[in-house]
Amino acid sequence: MKAADFHAPQAGRVVRTAAGHPAFVPAPLPPELAFDLDLVRVLSRADAALSELSGHGALLPNPHLLIAPYLRREAVLSSRIEGTQTSLADLLADEAGQDSHVAPDDVREVRNYVTALEHGVQRLGALPLSLRLVRELHETLLQGVRGNQATPGEFRARQNWIGPPGSTEATATYVPPPVPEMKQALADWEKFLHQRDTLPELVQCALMHEQFETIHPFLDGNGRVGRLLITLFLIERGRLSQPLLYLSEYIERHKQGYYDALQRVRTHGAWSEWLRYFLEGVCWSAARAARQARELMALREQLRRKVAEAPKSLALIDELFVNPYINTARAKGILNVTDPTARSAIAVLEKAGIVREATGRAWGKMYLAQGVLKAIEQPKDDDEEH
Repeated sequence: MKAADFHAPQAGRVVRTAAGHPAFVPAPLPPELAFDLDLVRVLSRADAALSELSGHGALLPNPHLLIAPYLRREAVLSSRIEGTQTSLADLLADEAGQDSHVAPDDVREVRNYVTALEHGVQRLGALPLSLRLVRELHETLLQGVRGNQATPGEFRARQNWIGPPGSTEATATYVPPPVPEMKQALADWEKFLHQRDTLPELVQCALMHEQFETIHPFLDGNGRVGRLLITLFLIERGRLSQPLLYLSEYIERHKQGYYDALQRVRTHGAWSEWLRYFLEGVCWSAARAARQARELMALREQLRRKVAEAPKSLALIDELFVNPYINTARAKGILNVTDPTARSAIAVLEKAGIVREATGRAWGKMYLAQGVLKAIEQPKDDDEEH
């Protein structure tokens, strides 16, 4: 990191690490912001898109029906940004007890993300979004995986840096604040997090996320925690009725733009550029989530009509949206029936073309609702770009 690249005192200051290398300490939030016409326009669009999505969530006949697959899709995409190779199908198969062909650590990382977000949503009822909750999220996220040695649930006690594989503190693209300055920056960040009615919620959310990534308070898992905080912030502020908005897909599609926008805040104080990127991401992600919600609801009604005369099979339809993999043991537990009755219910689904056998085995069969998996994993307009 070159100290000369950082020439925006309003964004922060350059200091030296214990090893003598330059590091960046962000200025406390909020910065002075200029809301030009273009930024006001995209903020208005993002606000409208978020409100529409929240309205969809409030009207869902069975919120868990969409929350479960959305959450798992986000877990896969957020973890993929960090290099894991797990697909949504891998995660769902693993949760259903099907053998996975990917590295166990990769699947565990994604499962931990699901657990961390569920934990965060549940804790918001008793604990405000805070440094304490951030540590809890991090501990859950890194439990028993490769980052486990990176002090889960604890802010770093040594210097870290960001750069290509093999980079050092001397050659890094970006060096976050040293530990003493990091502690003060986190205290300032938490104070900003608790401010209300001083900025539009989406603007505050964008600033909150950027500052967290700039402080980089953990040795590992900063990106995933930072993305979790976006959803949790919007739920806490009442802007989301259900955890249905996630930006990881947008970030993955526009990854370089994401990193460039974050860095230009640090080097040039380019807050407007970052806000525009973030708000465009909210527009795209909220509209996409709303479209997918409508698709999934329509598919649910279509599948329910196919087995309307078979009550036991009908009772399994919603569960296929939670996880499209099903076997006799899972059906037995859902329906609270005997093995033969559970097998009969699955047989009706198979005859209706809703599920197909996915293992090729004569025993221990696992069935997959391929149409449901496709609707969750790849919405119809998957190739559409913003």
